[in-house]
Amino acid sequence: MNNPVRSPKNTLLARIEALNCRIQEAKKRDLYPYMHSSDAVDGVHITIRGKPMLQFSSYSYLDLLGHPKINAAAKKALEEFGTGTHGVRFLTGTTRIHQELEKKIASFKKTEEAIALSTGYGANCGTISALLGRNDTVISDKVNHASIVDGCILSRAQFVRFEHNDMASLEESLEKAPKKGVKLVVADAVFSMDGDIINLPQVIRLCRKFKALLMIDEAHSLGVLGKKGTGIEEHFGIDPAEGLIDIKMGTLSKTIPSIGGYIAGNSKLVNFLKHSIRPFIFSASLPPASAAAAKASFEVIEEETWRIKKLHENMHYFLKTLRMNGFTTLQSQSPIVPIIIGDDAKALEMTRLARQEGIFIVPILPPAVPPHTTRIRTTVTAGHSLQEIERAINAFARIARSLGIIKP
Repeated sequence: MNNPVRSPKNTLLARIEALNCRIQEAKKRDLYPYMHSSDAVDGVHITIRGKPMLQFSSYSYLDLLGHPKINAAAKKALEEFGTGTHGVRFLTGTTRIHQELEKKIASFKKTEEAIALSTGYGANCGTISALLGRNDTVISDKVNHASIVDGCILSRAQFVRFEHNDMASLEESLEKAPKKGVKLVVADAVFSMDGDIINLPQVIRLCRKFKALLMIDEAHSLGVLGKKGTGIEEHFGIDPAEGLIDIKMGTLSKTIPSIGGYIAGNSKLVNFLKHSIRPFIFSASLPPASAAAAKASFEVIEEETWRIKKLHENMHYFLKTLRMNGFTTLQSQSPIVPIIIGDDAKALEMTRLARQEGIFIVPILPPAVPPHTTRIRTTVTAGHSLQEIERAINAFARIARSLGIIKP
């Protein structure tokens, strides 16, 4: 009997072969830009294949990776509890450190309680699918992260997508939603591909008008927005005590130099989620060292507010100077700065040439972004000096002019 997977007529096999051919061809031409192995990482400086590079693609917004206090907390937890827990949180995988981390998250986000999971993906996907069912409606911004989209699909609720950051579109979606069942609006705080910020005050207004729950993903706003880095509520001057965001999600792997995700909210909600989220109940617990590192990171953010000020200064300078050089950066208001190229081949070539000059960047191609919006997604951090930012922008401008991306 013929093996259907090996049949040349099999469309899956054809897709696998086509992708592998594209990858191999890109590697031959030194145009494959992904999964390069770092030999060393020191803040914004990395070494790849023995070559020192200046990093402009890191999520380490406050430059906390390698911080002495955070490293010491991880080492202490490692000595006390070892490298893992041999269990899921629900059964044998909860330690004192996990509970301390959750208390710290709740305190930082001004909520009653919090739950920490092994991944941010699991936090989004698990929470949405645990809260909603067939008779409910979930309304999601069109460019929300994939973990949100997957959670919406898994929930089996009616899945509606409103136009990106378009309040008229959101209002129309809420008006058309069935009167029965739960309505949940979900949005990123800072959008990971465009770098812009959700219009939170208007989203809150509409959720209250139509009696919808609100969930905000703060993966890229924690440690970034607000003078104290507490996130989007501080950015808009909204008092967390008002409870206008029902479900606060965030990650422990971007500004926080660890791994995992969290959900913060009122105690009844969090207790429900601890008994309902499948990635919490059926996935291994966060290693204690990772949990301890995350807890210490929140403390460092509170103690060293100069990092947030430096990030904001670098971000404004980076954005202003890129735009002055003729680059299109969409509506970015954050350390995530898309440099729109439009053409896949030019984006790949710009990436290669930048790396030749010691600047590490990555291109984002469709379908990760809409057609004709291929981009270099750059990020700036508190760890960059102004001289390093200028060096990168000068290189970008020189390369972009040679490729016809911007005018000479």
